[in-house]
Amino acid sequence: MPIKIQRDLPAREILENENIFVMDDFRAVHQDIRPLKVLILNNMPVKQDTELQLLRALSNTPLQVDVTFMNTKSHISQNTSANHLNRFYCTFDDIKDEKFDGMIITGAPVEDISFEEVDYWDEICMIMDWAETHVTSTLHICWGAQAGFYHYYGINKIQLPQKLFGIYEHRVNNRKIPLVRGFDDVFLAPHSRHTATSTEELKNCKELTILAESEEAGVFLALAEEGKKIFVTGHPEYDRLTLKNEYFRDLNKGLPIQVPYNYFPGDDPEQKPLLTWRSHSNNLYTNWLNYYVYQNTPYELNQIGEKRPI
Repeated sequence: MPIKIQRDLPAREILENENIFVMDDFRAVHQDIRPLKVLILNNMPVKQDTELQLLRALSNTPLQVDVTFMNTKSHISQNTSANHLNRFYCTFDDIKDEKFDGMIITGAPVEDISFEEVDYWDEICMIMDWAETHVTSTLHICWGAQAGFYHYYGINKIQLPQKLFGIYEHRVNNRKIPLVRGFDDVFLAPHSRHTATSTEELKNCKELTILAESEEAGVFLALAEEGKKIFVTGHPEYDRLTLKNEYFRDLNKGLPIQVPYNYFPGDDPEQKPLLTWRSHSNNLYTNWLNYYVYQNTPYELNQIGEKRPI
């Protein structure tokens, strides 16, 4: 899939070196096809890392994807330069009158405080409500999924006794749902979080369909409204070294952190981690784009949110 991004986005050179097809505005407008417009609300502190991970994940279908990055204006980023944000990001005010085929709401390192204490919580809620009528399908990741569970269904997160950190085994619950088409019965995915959402409460929520779960990590994948809302509690987009970098970051800060589970060969942090989740991550994002965005979005973007004739 060609990913359409700004010519000077730093991630472009890395993606091209990985043989991932990216294009700029000139190339895109000369293709006789309407690209899918995907909005990424990036709440992660080091935004460039998340940009690269998500662009990789969106690059595996024949569809052309026009990506717009957005950040909250009610929070000042301490780890990404103002210059980068001004050049490559918009705020909600810039796009509130537009419509998008898909949206991704990322995680955020704010798990240890209540949702209402997050300085941009009201803005996140406003964006989630806006998406009901302006986005065909929204993918919520990690804290973004917890935020969606709480905002839409009143299911709060719970504090874990220690960080859920590593590569965990998951089982597919319902193979007939297109989002898990092509998945193995058992697959691996990364988690990195201090909180969780009760599996029992999620299963008792009649609006949610649970698609995959783990004995150790709980519910991994759920959807609502036939895929208009999709929730991923882990980080399938993580690259090979993300957990390693997080581990040594916390270790160097003197924070209590265990070696990531099932990640380093022999649990030896000096060994190169094995990449064991990439194929299912690619499958997940490809299925989302194909079955829940491309197959459902109207050709005319201004028709998003309108009721379709029966």
